[in-house]
Amino acid sequence: MSATMTLRTAKPTEPPRTTFLARLGAAFAMFRNPKSITGLAILGFFVLIAIFADVLAPYSPTKVDNTARFQAPSAEHWLGTTHIGEDVLSQVIHGTRGVIVVGFLAAIIATLIAIVVGVIAGYLRGWKSESLSALTNVFLVIPGLPLIIIVASMFEDPPLVLIAGVLGLTGWAWGARVLRAQTMSLRNRDFIQAARANGEPLRRIIAVEMLPNLMALIAASFVGTVTAAILGLTTLSYIGVIPVDTYNWGTILNWASAQGAFRQNQWWWYLPPGLCIAAIGVALSLINFGIDEYVNPRLRSAGERARAMKKKGLDVNDTVTVVRPTTTSKDSTV
Repeated sequence: MSATMTLRTAKPTEPPRTTFLARLGAAFAMFRNPKSITGLAILGFFVLIAIFADVLAPYSPTKVDNTARFQAPSAEHWLGTTHIGEDVLSQVIHGTRGVIVVGFLAAIIATLIAIVVGVIAGYLRGWKSESLSALTNVFLVIPGLPLIIIVASMFEDPPLVLIAGVLGLTGWAWGARVLRAQTMSLRNRDFIQAARANGEPLRRIIAVEMLPNLMALIAASFVGTVTAAILGLTTLSYIGVIPVDTYNWGTILNWASAQGAFRQNQWWWYLPPGLCIAAIGVALSLINFGIDEYVNPRLRSAGERARAMKKKGLDVNDTVTVVRPTTTSKDSTV
């Protein structure tokens, strides 16, 4: 009796391909360190205040109380009142909305332009790349603040969207320059060459292959633009370019300076908006430091080593000397 045996060849198991979502999640790993988490928590606090300003503010920012002028902080007015009895806390809360809207809107506009111009200029070659690089250099030397002053002077009541648009249009060049340099180093990598050999379209190569590897630089550019936009808005509001009835932290400082709050040491009027500007600046700086620590391998390894030493109860700043025992004559064999 003969038996037929069927031999089956087992196919080798292929390693699972890294999906786009997994690569995108790995790209956002820069926000998992303590510095970035702390900065995001502070920034999220201000974002929540901006969203729920109407609910959190105890009074309307324009409500006048003639019986409580220049009043120091009290149970009724936690941050005191202005020269006409307006509640400072309500003005600070409502002013957060303008700061957040202008900062994020300007950063979104600038980041989108920087991605389009920088990545395309870095991927392409020849006169197209040089033309986009020349355009970036032109916008790099355009002064943003004087241009905003000129544009704002053309309107009687310039909206915050216009200010954010001008800040975004004048703030994308530096991010585009950095993205162009990084894209030029990526375009010769093996996975880019393989995608090009397979006939992948340009939009897919940029969106799927390149952008996840550029997320750290894009995030750093976005954070830097938010910082510059907030400082630009508060500066323009303080010097009176933006109408003073448009509440933000800069207009509060403008009113405080005009009414002599600095000279009369009415700290409850000018100190809270100043501390808010400093706090959001610290938050954005911590996020940026976290991104730098993720991008730079030396900073990343140093941070991990410092955290490991803190867990063991060691002082990071202490110098450690390793002492090795010396062998005596008794330990040696004759």
